[in-house]
Amino acid sequence: MTQFIEIETHGQTGLLRLNRPEKLNAWHKPMRDEIIATLKSFDANESIRAIIMTGAGDRAFCAGQDLAEAHGFDVTASEAWMHEWEDYYDTIRSLSKPLIMALNGTAAGSAFQVALLGDIRVGHPGVRMGQPEINSGIASVTGPWIMQSMIGMSRTIELTLTGRMMEAEECHRIGLIHHLVPADQVLPRAMEVAALLASKPPVAMRLDKARFREMTQPGFEEAIRAGIRIQGESYATGEPQRMMEEFFRVRGHSVPKG
Repeated sequence: MTQFIEIETHGQTGLLRLNRPEKLNAWHKPMRDEIIATLKSFDANESIRAIIMTGAGDRAFCAGQDLAEAHGFDVTASEAWMHEWEDYYDTIRSLSKPLIMALNGTAAGSAFQVALLGDIRVGHPGVRMGQPEINSGIASVTGPWIMQSMIGMSRTIELTLTGRMMEAEECHRIGLIHHLVPADQVLPRAMEVAALLASKPPVAMRLDKARFREMTQPGFEEAIRAGIRIQGESYATGEPQRMMEEFFRVRGHSVPKG
């Protein structure tokens, strides 16, 4: 039984729906643990040939990290946090089955990164994607590594340092969204794509997926090492904590404890 996600199967397709709409589907460790377990279960299930990840509601695929969890981190906690992301990202990267992202709304920060780790992305004109961590005082490490290979260094630098969010048309134009459809067609189109990929020879699919992982593994490992170093330095200064306190103050929320 899961608390923070919903799980469905549709023929040969496994569907994972992020389900914290009151938090714009922002994730914390318990939610990420459920996602990891479900992805591994789908991958081990021989009757499942493709996987879709989407979000509940019509506002956000996922707002990224739940800042209430990250607010109280210190240097030690930030290192453990990076290892949690390593496990999450490695689970996605190690899937032998295709992963389609049905983007029902905004994908920000780590959710933008997770969306890019998927194989095919379907979105609608209201989708926005980007890397706004700098606005919360969080340094970006894995995000630039993922973005650089897809959109080049120049745009990666601009997005990382400004923290701006891209509109769906820009994401489609530069190849981050493969299928841009009306909002009510996002999940149906994702299902069509999943059915197409599920029909492909499974051994070739598994080997192709494994090769993509091999090609990018050295960079992934380096990004995690850099993340541990950089996040440790960042949290030691107290800047992320101060910026997140300001985030909660501006929005009239009480600052989370711990």
